[in-house]
Amino acid sequence: MTKSLRLSSRDAIIEAAFSVFSKNPSAALADVAERAGVGRATLHRHFASRDDLMRALSKIAIKEMDDAVEEACADATSYSEVARLALQALIPLGDRHGFLALEGDSDDPELQAAYAKEQRETAEMVDAAKGEGLFDTSVATAWIVQAFDHLMYAGWESVKAGETTQDQAASLAWRTLIHGLGRQK
Repeated sequence: MTKSLRLSSRDAIIEAAFSVFSKNPSAALADVAERAGVGRATLHRHFASRDDLMRALSKIAIKEMDDAVEEACADATSYSEVARLALQALIPLGDRHGFLALEGDSDDPELQAAYAKEQRETAEMVDAAKGEGLFDTSVATAWIVQAFDHLMYAGWESVKAGETTQDQAASLAWRTLIHGLGRQK
């Protein structure tokens, strides 16, 4: 007996939404339904509104990003290496998740808690990397966390625009985080 490779309607909608919204963040739900091969009524049975669908996508994206970083950093021997490997793991996910950065703050308590956890973990990584000498201790941790997040987003946008490959974007993001934009001597 062969197991079906067909996605459930819900999974098809989610995959279609990632695909459609990554190309056009303001696309209509009808576009998502069409891409998923379902009717709008089916889409609305699973997700009552665009906000419901975006919350679901955000939760999936957070899990996928956490999993990618955890896998990439499993054998890291320092927090400095974790910072570099995390950027390398996250840049390739931009084509799937980058549009969610434009969605703004969510009022969903679960998402707020997940975002706060990510920020806290990034700040802990930065503080530990400061202790290893990677970052200047006189620069506020919050500033470095923001720089990390914004460089990741810049990498996503660069890849999306076809200006760089994922590897080039990760390398440039890392270089900028560590050395800034000044001329290398």
